[in-house]
Amino acid sequence: MMRIAIYDMDKTITRRPTWTRFLIHYARHHAPHRLPLLPAAGALALGHPLRLIGRSKLKQATHRLLIGARTPAARLARAAASFARRERLFPAALAQIAADRAAGYSIVIATASPRFYAEAIAAAVGADAVIATETVQDAAGRVLPRLASDNCYGTEKLARITAWLASAGTARDAVQVRFYSDHISDAPTLDWADEGFVINPGATLARLADAKGWQRLRW
Repeated sequence: MMRIAIYDMDKTITRRPTWTRFLIHYARHHAPHRLPLLPAAGALALGHPLRLIGRSKLKQATHRLLIGARTPAARLARAAASFARRERLFPAALAQIAADRAAGYSIVIATASPRFYAEAIAAAVGADAVIATETVQDAAGRVLPRLASDNCYGTEKLARITAWLASAGTARDAVQVRFYSDHISDAPTLDWADEGFVINPGATLARLADAKGWQRLRW
C-alpha cells in the first residue's frame, strides 16, 4: 500500500505565517516603490476578522498592492528562493519529515499559500509534491493577482488533495495517509486521514483532537 504524509505549511513546518511576510520581502527587495502601500494592505487585512473581505479577495488585493498586476514568473521565483532561504523552520518538523520518509512515506505539502513560493519552501524540506493556492498567468507568463481556483483552505484543501490523488489514478483505499496541521480549518482533512496529527494546538483544536482521536505533537 502507498504511504503519503501530508503536511500543512504555515506554523506546521514554518515557525510563522508566510503570506504577509512574503509580500513585505518581495516589496522590500524587488519593488521598493510599493512599500508605501503597506498601510493600505494592513487596512485590508484588518477587514478579514470583521468579515468585510474574504480570504481569497484579501489575498488577491494584497498581491496587487505589494507585488503588482503583472509580475514576471522568473522574478517571483527569485524572490521565492531568497525568501525560502531566510525562512525559519521547526527542527522537529524536519525531523518528523525525515522519519516519515525513512518509513516509506512520500512527503506532500498542502497549503493555502501560493504555489509561487510554497514550492521553494517545499523544495527546502525535500517534499515530493505540493498542493497549493494557484494563481493565474497571462499569455506572456506573467503572474496576475488573481486566483485560478478557490483558496486552498479548509474544505477546499481536502477537495484539492482528493483531486490530486484521483489525477494520479490512486484510489483512497490504496493509500495510507498521515496529515499534520496546526490549524482547526484543517479539521476536514485531519478527519479524512488515517492518522491525524495536530501541531502545538490551542485549546479549541486540542479539545477537538481529543474527541476525534488525533495525536497531539509539540514542536
